[in-house]
Amino acid sequence: MKLHVFLFAILTFYVFSSCQSQTLNQSKKESEMTSAVNEVNQYVHAHGMSYKGKILMVASSPTVSKQTGWPIGFWAAELTHPLHIFQEAGYEVELASTKGGKITMDSYSDPTDASGYSAHDVISLGYMQLDWFNQMLDNTKTLTEVNANDYAAIFLVGGQGPMYTFKGNHDLEKLFTQFYESGKPSAAVCHSATLLLEAKKSDGALLVEGKTWTGFANAEEEYADKAVGQKIQPYWIEEEARKLPNTTFKVAAPFSSYAIEDGNLITGQQQNSGAAAAKLVVQQLSK
Repeated sequence: MKLHVFLFAILTFYVFSSCQSQTLNQSKKESEMTSAVNEVNQYVHAHGMSYKGKILMVASSPTVSKQTGWPIGFWAAELTHPLHIFQEAGYEVELASTKGGKITMDSYSDPTDASGYSAHDVISLGYMQLDWFNQMLDNTKTLTEVNANDYAAIFLVGGQGPMYTFKGNHDLEKLFTQFYESGKPSAAVCHSATLLLEAKKSDGALLVEGKTWTGFANAEEEYADKAVGQKIQPYWIEEEARKLPNTTFKVAAPFSSYAIEDGNLITGQQQNSGAAAAKLVVQQLSK
């Protein structure tokens, strides 16, 4: 009799444990199903709606590299990808350049270039089909024509040109600092970050003093030099930035999307970081 009772108790415990285990597994599955839900909602500006404000983008005027002898200018994706972000967020974009008038993209950044280097850049390719976009490239404002009060933010476009046309450009330094000191989002991407090596605030201190920022990395310069078989740039931004006191220059994996926001100073590492930097600008404007 005792053996029967003992066996019954064991069987009861087993059945109870099995049911409890099934219940816990079911609850776990339901919990996992619930936690797997991910909803994303983002404003997208509808065609024909009024703009929220204007953003100034500044690109290099055409010049010639003293290192390579190439005609150089701005990098297409660093203009078009942020432009797309700004327009979807509801902002009108106006374009200025170091000399005004017509600007041209670096050949390797042109998705139709024979090299095929940027053939994947369908955003730039799409914009290139639009008359208004090409007219904008043909008719940029000069820096002295710009009134900072008319814009909500400034965004410096990179490329090979800025290493010659932004470096030591006091008009651009003054304009960028004016945006920065007024608390507006002030962004620079890739080689346009060269401006920050020398730009000073109104108190005479470097704008990047006490700041964390990024720009084209040494590893990326080395890769480009090896691909071409010669030194492309007259100096390397990361190398020069690390000589500056009281500032932190950071880079991520080569050619990954990487942007840094430190207060209203926003920087992006290279051509794949323009959209990330633009999103940070939009986030600040949305606060």
